[in-house]
Amino acid sequence: MTSILVSGAPYPLYPCWLMTIVRLVLRWLAVVAFVLVGVAHFVFEDFFLSIVPPWIPFHRACVLLSGVAEIAGGLGLILERTRRAAAWGLLALLVAVFPANLWMAFTETCPRGLECTPLSLWIRLPFQLIFAAWIWFVGLSRGATQRLR
Repeated sequence: MTSILVSGAPYPLYPCWLMTIVRLVLRWLAVVAFVLVGVAHFVFEDFFLSIVPPWIPFHRACVLLSGVAEIAGGLGLILERTRRAAAWGLLALLVAVFPANLWMAFTETCPRGLECTPLSLWIRLPFQLIFAAWIWFVGLSRGATQRLR
C-alpha cells in the first residue's frame, strides 16, 4: 500500500477498503473482457486466423487454444485459490501473442474485416503492457487475494 510518513507513523494515501473495491471491480472487468475475447476466438475464427503470422504452424489450433486459454484465465481470476495461477497464465499468453502483434505492425497486416492504419497497429502494442499491468494488479499484486471486510 502506498503511504506517507507523518511524525514517523505511516498513514495510507487511500483507505484499504477503497483499493479493495477498485481491485474487485477491475478484476471483474478483466474476467468479462478475457472471457468475451476468448469466446470471440470461436465465433469470429476467421478474424483471428487472419492475424496469425505465416511462420506460426497450426494456425487454427493456435487460435482455438489461445481462445481456451483466455476463457480459462478469465474464469480463473474469479476464485481466490486459482487467481494467481490464472494471472500467470494470462501474462504468459500476453507474452506469447506479442510476436504476432509485432508482425502485424511490421507488415501492416490488418485483421480481416477491419480498416487499420499503420499507426494504429503500432499504437496498440503498448496496450499489451497495460493489459499485463492490469492482470498483475488484479491477480498477483499484494492484496490481490484480499477479501472485502
